[in-house]
Amino acid sequence: MTFPIDLINFQPLRFTFDQPALTGEQRTALQHKVQLVRDSLIFYTALANVKGLGGHTGGAYDMVPEVVIVDGFMKGEDRVFPVYFDEAGHRVAIQYLMAVLNGHKPLEDLLHYREFGKGLYGHPERDEAAGVFFSSGRLGHLWSYVNGVAEANPDKIVVLFGSDGSQQEGADAEAARYAVARRLPVKLIIDDNDVTIAGHPSSYLPGYSVGKTLAGHGLAVTETDGEDLDNLFAGIRGALTGSGPAAVICKRKMAPSVPGIEGLPKGHDVIPVPFAIEYLEARGHHEAVRLLRETAVDKSKTVYLGSTSETGKCRDDFGKIVSGLLDGMDEPSRKVLVVDSDLEGSCGLHHIRKNHPEVFVHGGIMERNNFSVAAGFGSEPGRQGIFGTFSAFLEMVVSEITMARLNRANVLAHFSHAGVDDMADNTCHFGINTFFADNGLEEGDCTRLYFPADTLQLGAMLPRIFNDPGLRFIFSTRSATPFILKEDGERYYGDGYRFEPGRDEVIRSGDAGYIVSYGEMLYRCLDAVEQLRQEGIGVGLINKPTLNVVDTETLALVGASPFVLVVESQNVKTGLGSRFGTWLLEHGLRPKYGRLGTTREGRGGLGEQVVHQGCDPQGIRRAVSSLL
Repeated sequence: MTFPIDLINFQPLRFTFDQPALTGEQRTALQHKVQLVRDSLIFYTALANVKGLGGHTGGAYDMVPEVVIVDGFMKGEDRVFPVYFDEAGHRVAIQYLMAVLNGHKPLEDLLHYREFGKGLYGHPERDEAAGVFFSSGRLGHLWSYVNGVAEANPDKIVVLFGSDGSQQEGADAEAARYAVARRLPVKLIIDDNDVTIAGHPSSYLPGYSVGKTLAGHGLAVTETDGEDLDNLFAGIRGALTGSGPAAVICKRKMAPSVPGIEGLPKGHDVIPVPFAIEYLEARGHHEAVRLLRETAVDKSKTVYLGSTSETGKCRDDFGKIVSGLLDGMDEPSRKVLVVDSDLEGSCGLHHIRKNHPEVFVHGGIMERNNFSVAAGFGSEPGRQGIFGTFSAFLEMVVSEITMARLNRANVLAHFSHAGVDDMADNTCHFGINTFFADNGLEEGDCTRLYFPADTLQLGAMLPRIFNDPGLRFIFSTRSATPFILKEDGERYYGDGYRFEPGRDEVIRSGDAGYIVSYGEMLYRCLDAVEQLRQEGIGVGLINKPTLNVVDTETLALVGASPFVLVVESQNVKTGLGSRFGTWLLEHGLRPKYGRLGTTREGRGGLGEQVVHQGCDPQGIRRAVSSLL
């Protein structure tokens, strides 16, 4: 497949600080290059969507004018540090395209955006040979890093691209104060499009102004129309030539002139293919349209032994189940507060917003604040805060978790996107340190970590623990999971099942040894167990839905067997496997012991991530064989 938009003859512009404005020839060339880059972004992010890989179009599309202008200054002035640092990682598509235009990647690489093993991940990951010179993706984390780059290169001007969403994170306030105090030549170019994943900041954070906030910290601030190339050029030139830190706020709608997503939150994500086709057809890119229409995708689905072909998403059902519980309450707003961190659709909280808006707060992209707000609300008996975000961001609220515990707060926290399954966003979004939440002292601690195996178990789990005191963490995966089956073919967590906190569950008995697992790895382990049984090897399987409590009865059962293998997609350095062996030894049990988990950086793709970690059924079988 050949890239269908002509970027081969793309010639970069060169600007100098001496020129006060664009010439007519430069303006025409800049307009052409901006359009060409934007058309290319629309095409290859839509192609990733055809393949089911997602791809985040709008933010990268928005920032093209400022990137092309800054690139011109980088090539015309050696004082500008030649890296397009970007604190909003989902705009990574522009990074790959600029890597192509700068000769670091072949053009055809763009056809493999977010595919497994191709190096074009959903967030930037540092790979200098491939033209990506920094890692980002967790909002609010890059500005302080860039301050350090400026400290190390005092003769250079360092540019940081940002967004009105990323600027909501509190870490940027600290970075701003540092940059101003040190008079660092850090220049922010911010796409202020009034759109984040789940809404419009002007609606859910009234009073919030990027420009006024930064000016309050002491930066020189210029606001401009991001689509007016002359004014944008003047604003960027002024920031680059001025002393100290400065910010250019680029006002525009999200994805201007793109049908179906202009000005809308859905523009943040990958463009729907019909809208991309409409856009490209209007601009005469007929070959690009043909490729979008004709690219074949393998839609075959793996069915695992011991579980159903039907699947469900625990991360979505969380909100449905909580909504049902709120239905049965008198005056739920007096008892429950649900604080979202701009990820309502990913955590299922949008169901609560629709059905019980009186308890729902759109807290914006401010995880530390939002967790603590939920804890403060739940600081009295009979009240509870509910909080939701990605599991990767649990690492950002560890201190807040400690303070919530010290304040005896009641918080039900849902961390979705745990593990690595279906994580095209790659390593920075791996939710692999969930046990960081279990950081309290042993004395009197009632912190509980729960990870259901399927939506039926979640449906039994949530009502049972909903009113328990203290901190309760529910983990779920980005991926859908099948339903676990009993040996007779009935659903294990169907009618008659009752969830009991702290109790492990024998999914299959065995005399050759036991696998201990949970969550999205349980059905993969069950497949391996059923395969081994067909070969006459009786391996048992334990589900441990309460991750951080020892079930002594089950521990004695598995500890008396020839081997124990813990299988999870968590970090092997911090996950269940790092604890379970200690529990065995403490109870005088000494079976052969092994553990599987995440040990390697990601490689993109979706289900391939689990295989890459050696945690697929074949990898599990290999681990069992080594123990046998």
